[in-house]
Amino acid sequence: MEIGTDTNTARILVVDDAPNTVEVIRRHLAKHDFVVYTAAGTGEATSFLSDTPVDLVITDMKMPGQTGMDLVRHVHDNFPLTQVIMVTGYATVKGAVDAVKAGADGYLAKPFTHDELLEVVSNALERLGRRLSTEGNADDVAESIPGIIGVSPPMKKLAKLIERVAPTSATVLISGESGTGKELVARALHYLSERKECPFVAVNCGAIPSELQESELFGHERGAFTGAAQARHGYFETADTGTIFLDEIGETSAVLQVKLLRVLQDHHIVRVGSSTPQPVNVRVVAATNQDIELLVRQGLFREDLYYRLNVVALTVPPLRERDEDVLLLSKHFIQRFARESDRPIPRLDDRAIIALRRYAWPGNVRELENTIRRMIILSDGETIHTADLPQSMRYSTTRETNLDRTLKEVELDYIRRVLDSVDGNKSETARILGIDRKTLREKLRQIVPDQ
Repeated sequence: MEIGTDTNTARILVVDDAPNTVEVIRRHLAKHDFVVYTAAGTGEATSFLSDTPVDLVITDMKMPGQTGMDLVRHVHDNFPLTQVIMVTGYATVKGAVDAVKAGADGYLAKPFTHDELLEVVSNALERLGRRLSTEGNADDVAESIPGIIGVSPPMKKLAKLIERVAPTSATVLISGESGTGKELVARALHYLSERKECPFVAVNCGAIPSELQESELFGHERGAFTGAAQARHGYFETADTGTIFLDEIGETSAVLQVKLLRVLQDHHIVRVGSSTPQPVNVRVVAATNQDIELLVRQGLFREDLYYRLNVVALTVPPLRERDEDVLLLSKHFIQRFARESDRPIPRLDDRAIIALRRYAWPGNVRELENTIRRMIILSDGETIHTADLPQSMRYSTTRETNLDRTLKEVELDYIRRVLDSVDGNKSETARILGIDRKTLREKLRQIVPDQ
């Protein structure tokens, strides 16, 4: 969708129980080449939205059954990129405030002129355009930390800590679940430090057999063991003057832990098969997805080494706690993989965005990256739909997101919706709910005190 061009391709859904009003709005908007859909009520509108993404919803406030306010809440909760304009003949300051609180992006009082309608529509679509350009285009997002993408509060907090710690020589222990990007944090610490022109060496300690860990990290002399045909530098020597990143530090053997402690204390390494210490000037950054304190209590990790490594502790938050970053990261990976595949960059439809944001992401950013790569490979056309997502994710669009309500609030909301669905018939409502009319009256008094 392009905003501010001669030909507007914005898709607009007009919702009102008055056919004449719907037709007037439809004609006005159609004259300006908008794609206009119509619905006679909230139920019809929500059903339409489940199958057809739109850019803007224009809804009347007062309608039989579910009101326009109900539709505003539904759109706000389920279609975060869809703008909503509330139209009403009962214009009050409180009504406008309530509509905005519910999620409306604009408010239009009846009667309105053609120009007033176009102005509020134009303003809503311009807001959408700005939002898409800032949230949706990851290339335009300023990265204060190299390699780190995120605008969520946990990531902003982490970024501030990285900026503060990076210029120092302090040893850092990074914790976080698998796939959260601990190595990216380690690299950011290196490239924001004075060592940035020197080597950065990443070592996956868990991938090295325990009997080879010492020689891999500290090197060995010729003939130190069977197969050592020549002397070899270890990772610490390779990283000299730079940074060494020890990933999965909890997987190191007890023997290696003793030697690592000595390196951190004395800044010397001793090759396997040698007795001559060699000085190394290396900043150590370690990472783990395990509970190191628990390993210490269990006697599986040296307490003194833990305190040497844990001079500064950084925690990378899991993706499920970074809701604001899911769309940003998704767009970043879409752009990257689309360019690698030499194909046009596709857009995510609203329901796909909902599924991505509501999925728990047990594999964190790595899982998101692999998911986007798969979608780029398998999807066709210019839009990525929920059908292009892995099957396990397609049902996340129906998951409840408003989880901060009390049980009483949920119950009363359900009663109100059942009552609306049967046009206020209390006997039928009581039957559906499985309660008698007296109990229903008592519960209704909690909704409307004078019932």
